[in-house]
Amino acid sequence: MAKQIWDPRQSTLGEVPHRLVVSRGQPGIMACPHWHAQVEVNFLYAGTVTYRMQGHEVRLASGDLALFWGGLPHQVTDTSEDAVYIAIHLPLVHFFRLRLPPQLMHQLTHGATLLNAGADPTDAAGFDRVARFMGSADPAQQQHGLDELLLRIERLQFEPYRLVEARPAAAGGSSLADPQGFHNIGQICAFISENFREDIDAVAIASSADIHPKYAMSVFKKSTGMTLNEYVNLLRLSYAQAMLLRDNGNVLRVAMESGFGSLSAFNKSFRKISGMSPSDFRHQARVRPAVN
Repeated sequence: MAKQIWDPRQSTLGEVPHRLVVSRGQPGIMACPHWHAQVEVNFLYAGTVTYRMQGHEVRLASGDLALFWGGLPHQVTDTSEDAVYIAIHLPLVHFFRLRLPPQLMHQLTHGATLLNAGADPTDAAGFDRVARFMGSADPAQQQHGLDELLLRIERLQFEPYRLVEARPAAAGGSSLADPQGFHNIGQICAFISENFREDIDAVAIASSADIHPKYAMSVFKKSTGMTLNEYVNLLRLSYAQAMLLRDNGNVLRVAMESGFGSLSAFNKSFRKISGMSPSDFRHQARVRPAVN
C-alpha cells in the first residue's frame, strides 16, 4: 500500500470546533502544518507516523496512544506504507472534563504531547468500539463512546507514560487553575465555540459561565496559556483555514465570514500562527508534498 497524501481541502475541522470528529484510515503526509481548536487523540493500529509539533518531533509506532493540543501548528511529515490509525478531535469542552492532574493538563495545553509508555492489548478493540459508538445515531451510544474515550485517557495517569515537550517546564512556573476553574473553562469554551463568529467580548464570555470577567480571563490564561481573545481568534483562524482550503473565495470575504472585523487584523493573526499570509498558506497547502 503506497503512502497517502493528506489533502487539507477535505478537512472541515475548522468549521466545527464544537463537534467531536472521528476518522480512521491511513494517515496522510501533510503539505504544510495545520491547526484546529480541538485536542487530538491518536491511536496507531499498525505502522509508524511521524509528527512535527511546535518545538519537538513525535514518532508513533503500532500500539501507541497520543494526546496533544491541536491549536498549535502540527504536521504529519512521514508515515510507513502500512500505517493505520484512528484520529479523534476532542473539543475543549470535553477535554476539561478529564480528571487528569492539573500539572499534566497545564503541560498539554502548553504544547506537550502525552503518550503511553507501552502498548495495551485491549486498545485496538476499545478504539474500534469507541468509534462505532460515536458514529451511532443513538445519542445514548454516542455519549457512552465519549465517556469510554475520556476514561481511557484518564487511565494513562495510572500507567507508565511519556510526556514530550518542546522544552522542560520551568520550576515554579505559572500557577494552575483549580478544579472549579476547569469546570468554568468548559462552560467558556462551549459558549465561544457557538459564538466565535460574532462580536463577543470578555463580559459576554464570563456571563455565560456566571463568573466575573477578571476571573474568567485569569483562570483561562492559567489553564490554557491563552487569553480569551487569543482563543476566540484561534477558532476564527481555524474556520478561516477551512474556507481558504475549500474554495477560491477572496481573502477579505474569508476574514469577514470568520468573525474578524478587518482584513488587517485577520492578516496579522493569520501570519502570527502560520508564519505566512493567508494567500501563501492556501497556495502552499495545495502543493503536493514529496513522498519517499
